[in-house]
Amino acid sequence: MGLGKIGVVLAVLCWGFGASGETPSKPQAAKVLRYAFEIAETGFDPAQISDYYSRTATENMFDALYRYDYLARPAKVIPNVADGMPVITDDFRNYTIKVKPGIYFADDPAFGGKKRELTAQDFVYTFKRIFDPKTKAQIYPDLEEVKLLGMDALRRAAEKPGASFNYDTDVEGLRALDRYTIQFKMLESKPRFIYLLTESSVLGVVAREVVEKYGDKIMEHPVGTGPFKLDQWTRSSKITFVKNPNFREEYYEAEPPADDELSQEIYRQMKGKRIPVVDKVEISIIDEVQPRWLSFLGNEHDFLMYLPAQFANQVIPNNKLAPNLVKKGIRIERYAAPEVTFSYFNMENPTVGGNTVDKVALRRAIALAYNTEEEIRVPRRNQAIAAQGVVPPNTWGYDPKFKSEMSDYNPARAKALLDMFGYVDKDGDGWRDMPDGSPLVLEYATSPSAADRELNEVWKKSMTAVGIQVVFKTAKWPENLKAARAGKVMMWGLGNSASSPDGGSFLDFGYGPQKFEGNLAAFQNDEYDKLYRQQVVMPDGPDRLAIMQKMVKILVTYMPYKFNTHRIRTDVMQPWLIGYRRHPTSRAFWRYVDIDLSKLPKP
Repeated sequence: MGLGKIGVVLAVLCWGFGASGETPSKPQAAKVLRYAFEIAETGFDPAQISDYYSRTATENMFDALYRYDYLARPAKVIPNVADGMPVITDDFRNYTIKVKPGIYFADDPAFGGKKRELTAQDFVYTFKRIFDPKTKAQIYPDLEEVKLLGMDALRRAAEKPGASFNYDTDVEGLRALDRYTIQFKMLESKPRFIYLLTESSVLGVVAREVVEKYGDKIMEHPVGTGPFKLDQWTRSSKITFVKNPNFREEYYEAEPPADDELSQEIYRQMKGKRIPVVDKVEISIIDEVQPRWLSFLGNEHDFLMYLPAQFANQVIPNNKLAPNLVKKGIRIERYAAPEVTFSYFNMENPTVGGNTVDKVALRRAIALAYNTEEEIRVPRRNQAIAAQGVVPPNTWGYDPKFKSEMSDYNPARAKALLDMFGYVDKDGDGWRDMPDGSPLVLEYATSPSAADRELNEVWKKSMTAVGIQVVFKTAKWPENLKAARAGKVMMWGLGNSASSPDGGSFLDFGYGPQKFEGNLAAFQNDEYDKLYRQQVVMPDGPDRLAIMQKMVKILVTYMPYKFNTHRIRTDVMQPWLIGYRRHPTSRAFWRYVDIDLSKLPKP
C-alpha cells in the first residue's frame, strides 16, 4: 500500500509540431481512486501477511494463476495469468497448468536493468516459499493441508537444527515441466484446490531475485506482475499505488447475470476499456469512524468501504439512502457479507481455557450472558444478523435455517451454570471468583477506536449483569494480532471474511494443527480434526454439508469461539466513481473501476 503526488498524463504531440505551428493538446488529469482503510496495513509480502487490508493491497499488485470474473454471480473462476483452465486428472489429485508467455514483473533493481518475464518456475518458487519455516507464512497450514507430494519432507528437513530450506530440490508434487507449464500433484483428492490458485493476495507470484535481494525487508518491497505497484508508503498513515507500466495488455470483460440490471449497466459502461483504468490509488488509514465518514462527505474520497454502523440511521434510514444524499448522486450497495464476527477464548489460558467440564461451563455461561441482540441493535445499528455458527452467508455450506445455542441470550441460565460449577462470589466484593477462590477476571483485547469502545460496552454490560469482571487491554490491531499468534491473549473480538466461495474454509477455526493461526483459539478436539480431514477431500454435496454441520455443533458444544454476527455491509460511492460492484470474495476491484473526471467537484 503506498502514497504519492498526483501526476498528469501528457498527450502525445503530433510529429512535426514545431514546424507546423500546431498547439499541443491539453494535458489530461490523472484518474485517482481515493478511499480509506479502517485498520492499518502490516506489510506487502503476500507470504507473510494475513490481515484483510494488507491482502487488499497485495491482491492488486500480485497475480495468481486464476481470478474471479468480477461481475459473474455466483462466483466464477477464470484464467488470470494461466493460459486456460487446468487439466485435472487422477480424481482431483493432479493439476497441470500453462502460464501465458509475455507477462512481466514490474521493474526493480533486483533484475539488473532487464525486463523479467514470468515463468512456471516462479510459481514453483512462490509455493515452496510458503513451506520455508523462515518465511512464517500465514497461509502455510492451508497449503500444508493440500499435501503436495514431497513438500512435507522438504519442510521437515528445513526444520532440523542448523538446516535451511533447499529451494533447488526437485519434488514430485510441485514442478515446472517446461518454461510455461507447472504441475501440482497431491496425495489426496483436492476438488477445491482451484480456489487456492486464485489467492493472489497471499499466493501472488514473486520472483526469487527480489526476495533474496531484500531479505528481511521484503515486506517493504513488493514486486509483482499485477496492474499496480507500490509508489509511496507512510506506515499506518497513507499509501499510494500507481499503474505498473509493465502490466500486460488486458481489456475489461465479464459475464454479468442477465437479470442483474446494475451489473449489466456496469458492463455496458466498462466493456472494452483497457485495464487498469485509473492511474493511481491513494489509501488513507483512518481508524476512527467519524473522520472517515467526513472525508467521504467532503469529497476527499471517492468510495467509502463499509459504511460505519454508527451512521446507518443517518445515511440509510430504513435501509434506504437518505434523500439528501440521493440528490448528490451518491449511490450505495448493501449485501450480506460472507464474513463472521466473533470473540475467541484462548484454550491454553488458565482462566478460560481447557476442555474440562467446569471450563466448558464457564465459556458457555459467558456466551449465554452476552447480549448479541444488543450488539446488533446498538453498535451495529441493525446492520447485522445473529450468527448460529462459523459458516457465513454467500458461501457454500451456509444454511439460513440452521439454529444453534450460539446466538442465545439467557442470563438466568448463565448464572445457573456459573453457580453450579463454583464460579461464585467467595470474598463478598460483588464479583464472581474462580472455584479455588482466586479472582475471575476476563482480559479482553481491544483497539482504540470508537467502534471498539461501543462493542466493549456491550461486553462490559453483559458480564456485569452476571457478576463477571472484565477488563480491556487496548493496543493497535497489528499488535493484538502479534500477541494473539504468540498465545498471549485471553480473549479478543474480530472478524473474518471469505477469500473463496467455500464456506468450509472457515472450519479451520477449530482445526488443531492450525492453532494460533487459522485456529486462534488453539482448540484441540480429535473428533473435529477427523471430520475436518474427511470433508476437505469430499466434493460439494449433501454428505459434505452434513459433516460441516456436525463440526459446527462441536464448536457450539465446547465454545472456543462465541460467533456473534454476520454483518450487512453497505458501500457508499460518489457519483463520479464508475464500475464498482462488491464481489463476494475478491478484493481486486481497483483495476475494474473508472473515475468520470467531468463529474469531479471543482476545487
